[in-house]
Amino acid sequence: MEILVCVKRVPDNEENEIEVSADGSDIDRSDIVYSVNEWDNYAVEEAIQLVDEHGGSVTVVTVGDDESDEILRREMAMGANNGLLLKDDAFNGSDGKGISTILKSAAEKGNYDLIMTGAQADDGAGQVGGMLAALLDYPYASLVNKVEVMDDKKLKVGREIEGGNQELNEIDLPCVLSIQTGINEPRYVGIRGIRKVASVDIPSMGASDLGLAGDAVGDGAAKVKKVDYFVPELGEGAEMLEGDTDEIIDKLIELLKAKGGLK
Repeated sequence: MEILVCVKRVPDNEENEIEVSADGSDIDRSDIVYSVNEWDNYAVEEAIQLVDEHGGSVTVVTVGDDESDEILRREMAMGANNGLLLKDDAFNGSDGKGISTILKSAAEKGNYDLIMTGAQADDGAGQVGGMLAALLDYPYASLVNKVEVMDDKKLKVGREIEGGNQELNEIDLPCVLSIQTGINEPRYVGIRGIRKVASVDIPSMGASDLGLAGDAVGDGAAKVKKVDYFVPELGEGAEMLEGDTDEIIDKLIELLKAKGGLK
């Protein structure tokens, strides 16, 4: 099974105090520590487990710059077989569809049975997986928390749905899956593994390599643009209810009635 996993380099929330830049055009990226997107780690781990069980290879791909090379190496140290860096100044300012278009072109250069993304990345839109599937005209499942190979043409996937429930579906290959956290436990990446892939050549591809016109992606083609960042004003603090369960319930009902939430 040949699997392509789309990964992204994002600010590490555990290592950074995220602040808005002075002009409100972005977050302040000075001295920011970056890492691989958390959801993507689960997708890579799931791909590695599938290949360990059924054979094949895992390729990790990212749209970024030279510094994005580090997350590809990190995922290769984790167990991915190959890395692919998609970089070009023409890609700057791409919106979700633009990123999906770039990834589609890269996917079509290979012969992948399965394409995985994380359920969402740092902007929380959760849109690239679905857009990529639509552009490729592949079946798609989101919020996947279980993957089982039925045969070389079909998977059984579990999806997290409302209320903490799970639905099971059969999906034809090739397909695109957006992977939810908790599907597995991503393995630890040690120094030895990182050193092992430190000198491995990671190919890169630009717009011309992918057969993309310069105006097909990037800022000029973007339909959605970020125009402002701001921190919402703080409202009044929460009121903490004390007492045993019955007392708290009674107090909550009275509060809801007083504020018009119940009649």
